[in-house]
Amino acid sequence: MKKLYSLVVFVLLLAPALFAQEHYTEGPIWRVQLIRVKPTQMDAYLTSLRQSTKPLIEEQKKQGIIMDYKVFLKETKNNPEDWDICVAIEYKNHAALDGLAAKGEAARDKILGGKAQGQQLAEKRVEIREIISSELLQEIFLK
Repeated sequence: MKKLYSLVVFVLLLAPALFAQEHYTEGPIWRVQLIRVKPTQMDAYLTSLRQSTKPLIEEQKKQGIIMDYKVFLKETKNNPEDWDICVAIEYKNHAALDGLAAKGEAARDKILGGKAQGQQLAEKRVEIREIISSELLQEIFLK
């Protein structure tokens, strides 16, 4: 009886994945950050992205840590608390996230000059923007 119960629980837990696979195949993983830029700080934030973030992400792409990235500017606002900028970074799969902190630190040190410079950049950004949301998303391809 205990084995039958375990089998039923296993099948019930596995069922959503089985049904999902008939509808789509799994694609890459995306880390998506929605950012609200503080009033009058858009130019400063875009300058920071262009001068610091872009070279860092390009280095990660060159090293094969990430596959690609995208930056979106939201052109409509639903309310004053809405986000302004979206930064999306594409990873090949979940396994690409293993050891990501160490790989990212090495790229940071190469591009920004070290942990202290990265910390200074982070502190400056706190003054000009707020991260509304940071999500990990699985891209899927419908069959």
